[in-house]
Formats: sequence, C-alpha cells, structure tokens
Amino acid sequence: MGNGPAAGQDRIMTVLPIAAFSDGNTGGNPAGVWIGDALPDAATMQTIAADVGFSETAFAAPAGEAWRVRYFSPAMEVPFCGHATIALGAALAHRFGDRTFELHLNHAVISVSGQRSGNTMAAALQSPPTRSTPLAAGLRDALLDLFGYASSDLDPKLPPARIHAGADHALLALTSRQALARMAYDFERGRTLMAREGLVTVALVTSQTPRLFHARNAFAAGGVVEDPATGAAAAAFAGYLRDIGWPHGGAIDIVQGEDMGARSLIRAEIGETKGSSIRVSGTARFMEG
Repeated sequence: MGNGPAAGQDRIMTVLPIAAFSDGNTGGNPAGVWIGDALPDAATMQTIAADVGFSETAFAAPAGEAWRVRYFSPAMEVPFCGHATIALGAALAHRFGDRTFELHLNHAVISVSGQRSGNTMAAALQSPPTRSTPLAAGLRDALLDLFGYASSDLDPKLPPARIHAGADHALLALTSRQALARMAYDFERGRTLMAREGLVTVALVTSQTPRLFHARNAFAAGGVVEDPATGAAAAAFAGYLRDIGWPHGGAIDIVQGEDMGARSLIRAEIGETKGSSIRVSGTARFMEG
C-alpha cells in the first residue's frame, strides 16, 4: 500500500505537538504536525499555524506513494523546515510503521525516515541541495549591529556567509560560547532586516571542536524570537563546512537551545560531493496536547 494512508483513514487529523531534536525525553523544538487527506488552502494553514504558535507547523497529505508537504510559521510560509520534517517523520512512522517517506515540498523532493526508539522516535531527513556564498559586507555589518557584536567577536576560521539547504540563512560564527550566550536583538529591527534580505533565520554558531558546535538561531522573519533547534540551518551549515574544506570528518553534532532551557541535539552527516544533500537526524518526543 506504500506510504499513503490506509483505506478509510481519510478523516482530517488534529495538529500533533512533537518536539524534534530532543535530548532524550526532554528539550527539543516543538513543531505542529497536521496530517489529512488533502491540504487545506494556504490561508487556512496560515491561520492554524498562528493558532498553534510553534515556530513551524508541517502540513502533509498523500500524493500517490509520496506526501505533499508545506510548512507555515506563525507569520509566513517557509520553503523548508528541518525540525518540523523530523517531527513529521516521527508522526508518519508512528502511524504507518518504520520506513522512509518521500516528501514533495514547494521547490524540492526530499525524504524522511522514522523508527521507534524506546520511548522516543528516531528520525532522519535528507535535505534539499546545499550552497553557500560569502556574506556581503553591508549585510554582515548590519547583522553585527543588530546583535551588538563587534568584528572581533567573529571567528576568522568560519567567515560570515549566506548558506542554503532549501532556505536561505545568514551565518555568523563567533569566537566563544560566552559570546553566543550574549545573543540579543531588537525583534522588529530583526524582522525587517531578515524580510528585506530574504533570510529565514540568522544562525549564530561557535565551535567547541571541529565536529561539535553550539548554535542559536534568530527567527524574527517567522514571528519567533529564537528557535531551540533548526534542522534546515544545520543542513545549510554542514554544506557550508564542506564548501570551505572544514575538517568535519564526515559528520558534525550541534547543540542548540541551551540558553532557552530547551537543550536540543542535531547530527548532520556530510557527503563528499559539493552541493549534495545533507542527512540530518535526531530524536523526537510526542508532547501532551
């Protein structure tokens, strides 16, 4: 019967709250997951996402043997969301069994797998293709001013960049965990700047080792101050590391959300081919509705 819903299971389901990239049974980034026989219109999905209030809600409906998927934040539709995809993979596997599901996004075809793992679900996605370019000096300076950082706060080994894996993000790598902990910004200024520059998030990272990073992601463009886990930015960052020849050893781990009290763990596996998909994985936990 493939990945589509079984006969008779065509009733619209309610939104499931699932925390993706959890640290076992705690932490993670809450996402809404809506599964039905056909997607609602865009205005209805936007209203549902705003009512849910999570940074993203994934909407999925069967499309033959695959699934048609769209993502909405409280303020706008986004082309790709990693943590909501992980949450969706957990929900689909919980409903239809452990397997891989093909997902048709607005501008890409990807996949997500899900499987039971004790009291949690394990899930892994294959991202859209990646690319990165140096960040324009004017945008770099505007972002430094927005967050109150100086040029000396930037890690010269990881130059500022515009990074992409299904959506555009700005990357600022900082010299220390202490600098990352200071992240703060004016929300309305940030939202205006991100909207003008076509950025979904601004990713702030610092390296503890070449394969372990700490991250924070500002998401004012989507109506959220900060994301506790951002799989799309993790995939884009992993692709960037490949582009600059970073000694990643084939995989990196990212700790995010600690400063929000929602510690989240993201793993990104990096193939050798420039621009190719990144495998992003983690655990997910079902939250009480």
